[in-house]
Amino acid sequence: MSSNYKLNHTDSLGNGDANSLRSNPGNSFNDLNSLAQSEKAVQELLVQQTPMQASDDHLIEFSEALRTVAKALRGSAEGKALAQAEAAEWKRRYELERSKNLDLLRQGPSNGIVCADESNSMEMDHIAKSPRIHVPENGKSARYALERICAHEVLQDCEPNSPIGSSNKLKRKASFKLSWGCKGQANDQHKKDIVSFESGNITTADRSSKQISLTWETSPQNVLIFTKPNSTAVQVLSVEMVRWLREQKGLNVYVEPRVKAELLSESSSFDFVQTWEDDKEISLLHPKVDLVITLGGDGTVLWAASMFKGPVPPIVPFSMGSLGFMTPFHSEQYRECLEAVLKGPLSITLRHRLQCHIIRDKARHDYETEENMLVLNEVTIDRGISSFLTNLECYCDNSFVTCVQGDGLILSTTSGSTAYSLAAGGSMVHPQVPGILFTPICPHSLSFRPLILPDHVTVRVQVPFNSRSSAWVSFDGKGRKQLEAGDALVCSMAPWPVSTACQVESTDDFLRSIHDGLHWNLRKTQSSDGPRDT
Repeated sequence: MSSNYKLNHTDSLGNGDANSLRSNPGNSFNDLNSLAQSEKAVQELLVQQTPMQASDDHLIEFSEALRTVAKALRGSAEGKALAQAEAAEWKRRYELERSKNLDLLRQGPSNGIVCADESNSMEMDHIAKSPRIHVPENGKSARYALERICAHEVLQDCEPNSPIGSSNKLKRKASFKLSWGCKGQANDQHKKDIVSFESGNITTADRSSKQISLTWETSPQNVLIFTKPNSTAVQVLSVEMVRWLREQKGLNVYVEPRVKAELLSESSSFDFVQTWEDDKEISLLHPKVDLVITLGGDGTVLWAASMFKGPVPPIVPFSMGSLGFMTPFHSEQYRECLEAVLKGPLSITLRHRLQCHIIRDKARHDYETEENMLVLNEVTIDRGISSFLTNLECYCDNSFVTCVQGDGLILSTTSGSTAYSLAAGGSMVHPQVPGILFTPICPHSLSFRPLILPDHVTVRVQVPFNSRSSAWVSFDGKGRKQLEAGDALVCSMAPWPVSTACQVESTDDFLRSIHDGLHWNLRKTQSSDGPRDT
């Protein structure tokens, strides 16, 4: 199957905005270079100054003014980088919308369906209808056209030489739709409006539980399995599960190269299993994979999510690790679980991710912005092996938050609230609550309490120039990088969440995980006999 999932907005760019994005693509880079050169000149001027006497107030004020100018230039450069990334995202959305419209024009009338049409070609194995989200309007359900989640786009498979796409022709990926339940009742109405303003009165709409249900519109055909390494129990189960998925369900199975080698060493009959050869082919996973299965703990789920730099297929996590806050399914009943998942519908939890990038801001070197990193749990900034306190300046949407002086700082998703953030004193938060946890690590302060910020903000953490030492940053415990004085880490909410299947529903799975994994609020019950209120 081959098609992808995307967010489709009718308020995408107009022709004029799109043309402006296509024209002069190097302007933003020139602006960044000019800003970097200006800031570099300011910093060189600071370095070239002769040592100032404490009594020379004018030179001190002038030096502070130059440092203020340098900081303003850094903020402007970061704003340019963010604007450039946003412009690239809008351009991508425009191109997708434009290609969709061209396909619809070639294929003729769409029979009243907004997102997709039905083709009469017999070469396509599956016809993917567009998923639809409905919103109540004056007591009647109406198709919600502003934001809808579509899985209709037809994609070409990989090149013939690619191991992933060598066995398939032009196909469609399995299509599904999402629906929101209201107050525990299953229906297709999602209450989008939170507040209403009528006759001068502001009122809140009825809250929806937003329990999300996934319904397959076409049957999934391709399954990708990630396994925990160096585990005999996992290896035995993977052999059994791969054989069952192929022989009983007729699915195409993809595994990691390491797992394929283990399967072939078990039996040569596993030559039907497909894999990839290099990192370039990993980017082709999402257009082909309908469902992801993980065998391990939460670390295996993190690893599976990190393989997708954009949208992530639904994940069915089986618990074969230690705690398992994100792995509600038991491996002993994998046949019954997968039967229910493949049949649908199934409840899912949308787990938000953070997208982070580092801005290198060295006064005597080139201005540099590194590639984006996606994290499902947390990004951690710490002092590394240094014996000095970490000194970090924190900003939220360009507003100063605080200066962290301690062992470090954790920026966590709500899914990661039960991980490192919890150990550092942060709150446990339901994974579907959109927000960014701001948790200090051993702060040298009696009044520094953790924060929970809204999901729409952008957080910037910067190592000041007067810091005694550098800092270190890691993303979900991997990809450790050094932050020198003047470097900044910018984090915001990523547009691609990770959807994990629920055993019952999101809240029930979350409460069970903290009860079973952490023994939350476990205490002997008070005896009923004894003194009583009279």
